[in-house]
Amino acid sequence: MQDDLFISAGEPSGDLQGSKLIEAILSKRKDLKIGAVAGPKMRAFPIKTFFRMESLQVMGFIDVLLALPKLIKQFFLIRNQILKLNPKAAVFIDYPGLHLAMEKSLRKKGYKGKLIHLVSPTVWAWKKNRIYPMEKHLDLLLTIFPFEKAHFAETGLRVEYVGHPLVSAVDAFVPTIDFKGAKILSIFPGSRKKEIERNLPLQLKVAQKLKSLDPSLQIFISIAHPQFESEIKKLGGDVSFIPSEKNYDLMRASHLSLATSGTVTLELALHEIPTIVGFAIKPLDLFLAQKIFRINLPFYCIVNIIDSKEVFPELFGPYFNEKTLFAKSSEMWFDSEARNRCLEGCQNVRKSLGMSNAAEKASEAVLSLVDF
Repeated sequence: MQDDLFISAGEPSGDLQGSKLIEAILSKRKDLKIGAVAGPKMRAFPIKTFFRMESLQVMGFIDVLLALPKLIKQFFLIRNQILKLNPKAAVFIDYPGLHLAMEKSLRKKGYKGKLIHLVSPTVWAWKKNRIYPMEKHLDLLLTIFPFEKAHFAETGLRVEYVGHPLVSAVDAFVPTIDFKGAKILSIFPGSRKKEIERNLPLQLKVAQKLKSLDPSLQIFISIAHPQFESEIKKLGGDVSFIPSEKNYDLMRASHLSLATSGTVTLELALHEIPTIVGFAIKPLDLFLAQKIFRINLPFYCIVNIIDSKEVFPELFGPYFNEKTLFAKSSEMWFDSEARNRCLEGCQNVRKSLGMSNAAEKASEAVLSLVDF
């Protein structure tokens, strides 16, 4: 018997968007049968989880190469499961390295259902040659940034801007923790083990150095997954810890944040929290990115890309060091003019993204495309 819908997420941000999409779809069509590659948020809904998202998580060019045999095996297991289920539509959320290849492979194997991709690959940054295969294989592309649709204007691909899901998520947030007026420096070191290992020691060292200048400063670290807790706590120091499900409470109470580059930076901007963005990159990864893959952008942090200027100071590769991170952090902690410029930029980013409920619009687009 044919399933109705298959949804695949490959990382935490996709899991969040997938959960919101599932919630919106089931609110309209409770009878739909949904299979998935799912993370913990998606698994909270009444769906069939055929594969756990966590098995796909790898970061960095070198780490991907090392994990390649495992990823290839996973790829074919997922593809064959989709072909077996033969859903009327399949939605692939972000994670283009795997998902674009999956869409192509499904078509090659004769899959006739609708293929929908939610969150455009960054064709505006690199790999512009992805545009035309996407036109060939996809039935619908749903974008979350307003500037993306223009990059597909010369194709026949149906593209709809649905808005960014974080806008409604932040708007709906109601604090549940009282930090009692503490002056907080929050650290968001990343959601993957190697991200945390490469970024947190430096972030914490700078935070403690800043605390020596302002004893009222309190350091809080977000713990993405419980299995990382003991390792993070080994770093020691006068710090407190918050589980990731309370991230918005921590963000809203922060005076400044040190964050590893990723979706969390946009969440911090929507909460209007001055942030220093960093990302430790292996020298070989940096060489490959700049010289081989030619990723050379004015900005790499999505907050700065949206506003076309530096809202959050961003430090990547060799620029992510103690001297520069401390200098930028000190300025944003103590200098009111620097903070005000940053806050103005955050407000501009919020306006650019609009007010729409992204999950609601995405669900409407999926349901209007497919005769379930």
